[in-house]
Amino acid sequence: MQLTHLTSARHLGIPAALIAVALWSSAPLLAEQARSVSPLMLTTLTLFAGALSTLPLSRRTSTAHLNLGWCLIIWLGMPLIILGAVGSYFIGMRIAPAAEAALITYTWPVLFVLLSQWTRLGRIRLKSLTGALIAFSGAALLLAPQADASAPLASLPGYGFALLAALCWALYSWLGQAAPTSLTPQLPRLLLTATLMSGTATLWFEGGITLPNQTALAAGTALGLGPFGIAMVAWDKALRHGRASVVGSLAYGVPLLAAALLVIAGISPLDWRLPLAAMLVIAGCVQASR
Repeated sequence: MQLTHLTSARHLGIPAALIAVALWSSAPLLAEQARSVSPLMLTTLTLFAGALSTLPLSRRTSTAHLNLGWCLIIWLGMPLIILGAVGSYFIGMRIAPAAEAALITYTWPVLFVLLSQWTRLGRIRLKSLTGALIAFSGAALLLAPQADASAPLASLPGYGFALLAALCWALYSWLGQAAPTSLTPQLPRLLLTATLMSGTATLWFEGGITLPNQTALAAGTALGLGPFGIAMVAWDKALRHGRASVVGSLAYGVPLLAAALLVIAGISPLDWRLPLAAMLVIAGCVQASR
């Protein structure tokens, strides 16, 4: 009976990862629908909606058995990482072209693989390093269009924020896998804490909080309910119950699906660099996880 339960739990990891991938792929398109809202305000709205959406999926558990270090990581570090991931993602997409910023952000699976390997083995294998170089060559391809174009130079800060978001997501995934307790029951409180941090930053830097228009409000709420709410719960379940290599490989399809949605919606042009860069990122991630 224990073996049957364990096998069933492992099979649940793949559907959970697929749900997270599908919801994450819609994030750039939804973020573009909320361009009238400042990135900080959109972050606050998204995190609050995410906290509300995860309430029915969580249960009350105690972290009293954890040592002080893990308590600080979970209750202070994780909200800061979530805020950094979501806020940097929205800022990067606002400064740089949406599809390119999203693609750079979605290099986080290879960073997650490298971080997990370094902490587990104390070194990074050559295949993983080669995969990382392939993935980042795809991201670097986006930084080298026409030599006389001034737009890429103006987009460099946006690419930097997108890379920061990737680092935050990789660290979040690694901590979620390494934590001695599941983060799903704590996720509503973590998101609410991140909401308070984001709301404070919005008041500090923007002087107040204004209600967005109906379209932006709907898009921000959908971002919180899906990509940064249910998807985070599903991803935590996938990390807990699925094989890391299989679950990680499913995330490689996110940049391709996200870019395709932006092109279909007419938000991003079908540039030859975009599909090539997406294929390099996916190939690099697959190579890194072998």
